[in-house]
Amino acid sequence: MHVAVVGGGVSGAVAAYRLRAALGDGAAITVVEATGTLGGKLRTAEVAGVRYDVGAEAFLARRPEGAGLAAELGLELVHPTKARSTVRAGGRVAPLPGRTLMGIPGSPDAVADVLSGAGRARVAAEPDLPPVTLESDTALGVLLRERFGDELVDRLVDPLLGGVYAGGADGLGLRATVPALAAAIDRGAPSLTAAAAGLIPAKPSGAPVFGTLPGGLGTLIDRLVELAKPDIRFGQPVTGLRRRANGWRLEIGDEAIDADAVLLAVPAPAARRLLADVAPAASSALGEVELASMAVVAMALPPGTELPAASGVLIGARERRADGEPFAAKAFTFSSRKWSHLDTGPVLLRGSVGRFGEPGALQRDDDELVRLVRDDLAELTGITATPIDVAVQRWGGGLPQYGPGHLDLVERAERAVAEVPGLALAGAALHGVGVPACIATATAAATRVTSHLVP
Repeated sequence: MHVAVVGGGVSGAVAAYRLRAALGDGAAITVVEATGTLGGKLRTAEVAGVRYDVGAEAFLARRPEGAGLAAELGLELVHPTKARSTVRAGGRVAPLPGRTLMGIPGSPDAVADVLSGAGRARVAAEPDLPPVTLESDTALGVLLRERFGDELVDRLVDPLLGGVYAGGADGLGLRATVPALAAAIDRGAPSLTAAAAGLIPAKPSGAPVFGTLPGGLGTLIDRLVELAKPDIRFGQPVTGLRRRANGWRLEIGDEAIDADAVLLAVPAPAARRLLADVAPAASSALGEVELASMAVVAMALPPGTELPAASGVLIGARERRADGEPFAAKAFTFSSRKWSHLDTGPVLLRGSVGRFGEPGALQRDDDELVRLVRDDLAELTGITATPIDVAVQRWGGGLPQYGPGHLDLVERAERAVAEVPGLALAGAALHGVGVPACIATATAAATRVTSHLVP
């Protein structure tokens, strides 16, 4: 019995682990990874001698999949300090408002500190507008701008979404990005303010929102691979996939691999190419998923460098520096403030660069990108200390964009794949870009493959 897992990111690694647990040591599991490194967007580098994440740096701890898998694997989970997030809004840095749903307020007072007088008035007037209705899916930004005006979107919603998707509200679909809000509207909430108010708990939960691993999220990949014990093929992409009488043949350069089942855990463009002949409807659907590129500039500053008393700062696309130029960075994470396991030794922080459709600073070489990010850091915090170490990690096409209609295209893709025995699909293009969502799709895909092989 042989299963080929195409893609060695977190989805592929989880799938291999689940397959090994279900099929036992007698099964052959091959992971084919086009690059020379496993983990995908989970990558832990060494910066100034410290293991430091230069991809995803945390996951939602309130979803069960990530915390549950860490416990299952015997990995220690740590949570952020009490340092608050901030946002650069209207030319100043302010605390990130609480009691919102992805920046959508349940009351005007919740966002008053980040808006102008005119912006507060627009938010306060939203409940008095005609009732909101949804025929189908819609661009989140279009709906929010119609109801609340531009300022709430530009100063708060876009910076928050940029941290998750590297995209703005205008290009993202309501039902995929804020499904609870869409469901509240479908149930008859008369306004977005009322819908958000009904979803925001009256008493905030004391449970941590995020979690990570003290040795970096790369530790998760290492442990999964250790237990899955797959044969790993590095450095060559799968260029062809076709059905055989009793299984599948994968073409890898001049070679071929035969397998009883195939699990695809690759970005949407790669999945589209591989499914073109075996599941054309799925291929067509995945071809509609667009991708955003980004980069992380990780810096270690000399010990004793004073960071702001915050976990980080989000930056809206329309914010401007004192010289009138846009910021290169969309966010900074002050990691030595955010995580207690990083609060000794070199002072660690990272700047995130890149928004969907706006390559901007990503077109610069690494040295220039570092200079631009350092200039932004100085503008926002006054910190001008020369880093003792720097790492630049670029993620070309790293984040799928969940545009209007995303849930429908995913349903089309999954329905088409379900009609093909011995084939399964997982990854960030489906039901969420975060680590827990990827774990969920990988687990479901592994279960589908197992059910096919062991009826």
